[in-house]
Amino acid sequence: MTSTFEASAADPRDRLDKLVVRLLEKAGTAASRAAVQRWIENGRVLVDGKPGRASMSVAEGARIDVTPEPPEPTRAEPDSSIELAVVYEDAHLLVVDKPAGLVVHPAKGHASGTLVNALLGRGGFERAGADPLDPEGHLRPGIVHRLDKDTSGLLVVAKDAETREALKAQFAKHAIEREYVAVVVGAAKEATFATLHGRHPTDRLRFTTHVEEGKRAVTRVVVLERLGPATLVACRLETGRTHQIRVHLAERGKTPILGDTLYGKTPKEKALREVAEALGRQALHARVLGFEHPATRRHVHFESPIPADMAGAIEAIRKA
Repeated sequence: MTSTFEASAADPRDRLDKLVVRLLEKAGTAASRAAVQRWIENGRVLVDGKPGRASMSVAEGARIDVTPEPPEPTRAEPDSSIELAVVYEDAHLLVVDKPAGLVVHPAKGHASGTLVNALLGRGGFERAGADPLDPEGHLRPGIVHRLDKDTSGLLVVAKDAETREALKAQFAKHAIEREYVAVVVGAAKEATFATLHGRHPTDRLRFTTHVEEGKRAVTRVVVLERLGPATLVACRLETGRTHQIRVHLAERGKTPILGDTLYGKTPKEKALREVAEALGRQALHARVLGFEHPATRRHVHFESPIPADMAGAIEAIRKA
């Protein structure tokens, strides 16, 4: 189905591919830049009635017609050798306690060895084809939310389309109960950070709160324990933006997560440097997950203890 837009002065008009991603996002449809570039190459994006080029600039007021392509089936291969810690499972969904280091779904640089490969390998998850309700679902069958590779903790996965859409609706309404624990560098203060959240203008790997346009992001931070040069905190999410906790703690709290090489810096204190090097990842763990079960309509609540590597880091800081 073709969607028609008009490019406004506030839109990113320096490149057609960026503009289309933004226009679709404002319309409530997610599409990767790579997918949009493929559509442009195949003549499925018209600018004032003519096929466009990904790198072309677009005039204010131009008419943009976008006809998405059906996604290709996932190429992810089942891999039963990947062990999963399943906290809960029924006919509709399962809850996994993801270890640090496990990528959630195949992406550039991670074609195999992901949570999706493991799910396909254990049965109950089929390779997904084109689905108008989830245009990129073929890349991540059953996945309704993600954790960063080096973040550990609880993740819910849907087994069927109805459950998937019901869970996605709860995430969209911010009705999911989520709490993380983190070790941060410095003396953290209890606060609620409510900001705009968007991609960094010059570093595509990062997100930032320093944007004039973006999505609303809200994180509540509670101090659990003072650890001298560090602090153990709990973070409650009212929204769930990419890297939200990491960005809020680093940019707004001025207390980046220990071991976070993207948003933090090497700690000045020798003891913290040694702990961060030994940990080898950001000290962030998703320990609470709660939601309304789409089939039973009952509220379910799960908790995951702090994993051994992070618990060891906390104890090492206490001793130091």
